[in-house]
Amino acid sequence: MVGWAVLERRQTAGRRVIPVVLGVITVLSCVVSAQSGIMLMAGLAVVTVIAAAADPRLAVGWTMFAAGATAVTATSLLTRSAGHKALEIMLLLAVGLLAGLNRRSYRVRAEQNAVLLAQAEELRAQQERGAVLDERTRIAREIHDVLAHSLGALSIQIQTARALLAEPLDTVTRPDPARADAVLGVAHRLASEGLQETRRAVHALRSGARPLNEELAAMAEAHQQRHAAAVDLQVDGTPGSLPPEQTLALVRTAQESLVNAAKHAPHRPVTLTLTYEDHDVTLQITNPLGGTSNDGFATVDGGYGLTGMRERLLFLGGTLTAGAVDGRSPGGAGELWTVTARVPR
Repeated sequence: MVGWAVLERRQTAGRRVIPVVLGVITVLSCVVSAQSGIMLMAGLAVVTVIAAAADPRLAVGWTMFAAGATAVTATSLLTRSAGHKALEIMLLLAVGLLAGLNRRSYRVRAEQNAVLLAQAEELRAQQERGAVLDERTRIAREIHDVLAHSLGALSIQIQTARALLAEPLDTVTRPDPARADAVLGVAHRLASEGLQETRRAVHALRSGARPLNEELAAMAEAHQQRHAAAVDLQVDGTPGSLPPEQTLALVRTAQESLVNAAKHAPHRPVTLTLTYEDHDVTLQITNPLGGTSNDGFATVDGGYGLTGMRERLLFLGGTLTAGAVDGRSPGGAGELWTVTARVPR
């Protein structure tokens, strides 16, 4: 038994020698028990049979049982001891064999489950990488669309400005600098907006996916510095990880909402509320309306810059609603524009 304990600590050598040690203990215990009738010694043989039968190699357990049964039979025949004692010992060895095989089946099942779990984790990681690659491909297409739109609009405005500068006034051959300056101002605004959208897309393309609450905090700080508008981020519940496609969808929803707030309600405060629930994650963006309720945007289908994000969230099993609601804004009374995006966890 001391040798058994020492060999258990040596993985390579012990795996080859332990069956021999267990066989010696089993045979000696069965011989002593069958000869003297002391059943406690048979109990030691049962323990060794259980240990042997739990070995991943199936033949070890059966060999140990056969060795014990042979030793009991031979000892009973040589000493002419009571046959019922030998039968009892063999039954105990059979019980030990069954217990060891049962333990072995649990061990094999646990190892198989561990392998399946590792494969599932690897598959999930591959799916996440695939989702990130798909998202980056979509962002690359967005960069192309933004650049094409912004540069096309910028070219038109510059051509218009050149035409105005070359256009004579009534009777005096002189360009109208005021109109040209207005056109150039529009061109500058289009270029700035296109540059901002491109920078956002490139940043999302280059950087890894941060946790949603950290991404929104960075976005809120950037919006506050760029547009001089207060942004209040509130996080309710315990933040947890989300699949990359859901995180990026909520981030893009927040970006669209903040851009709309800067366009339609400049310098007005914005509130972002991120709520982690058991089954859903909800992002709500609220800002005061810039004018009256008849500004022409009442639903998400009205083109408030969120129609595409609504379709994207629906594809992920989520929802997106937007509209004006009555409420007290941080800057005074009036209606609030509220965008609510929800995804399942």
